[in-house]
Amino acid sequence: MVIASRISSLIKAQGLLQNPSLPNSLVRSATSSKHGIILQEPQRTPFGVVKMILTVVSGLLIGAAISKNIANFLEENDLFVPSDDDDDDD
Repeated sequence: MVIASRISSLIKAQGLLQNPSLPNSLVRSATSSKHGIILQEPQRTPFGVVKMILTVVSGLLIGAAISKNIANFLEENDLFVPSDDDDDDD
């Protein structure tokens, strides 16, 4: 408990939990200017959801292929072979 309080006080002292301030050009919290003019709609990324889905699916497939290859390598070299006792499905 003492260690946790020391770590949290160190983090607070270093300012590691503070949000960095973004430049005003990147932050837009208003829908109209100070003169009452309605601002333009923010720029949208075309096919944003499709790009996200393709990225996630390709990452999962590549990760699964790498995991499969590593598991085969470990089993072929007898570095890790599951024992027969582990398969107690009865």
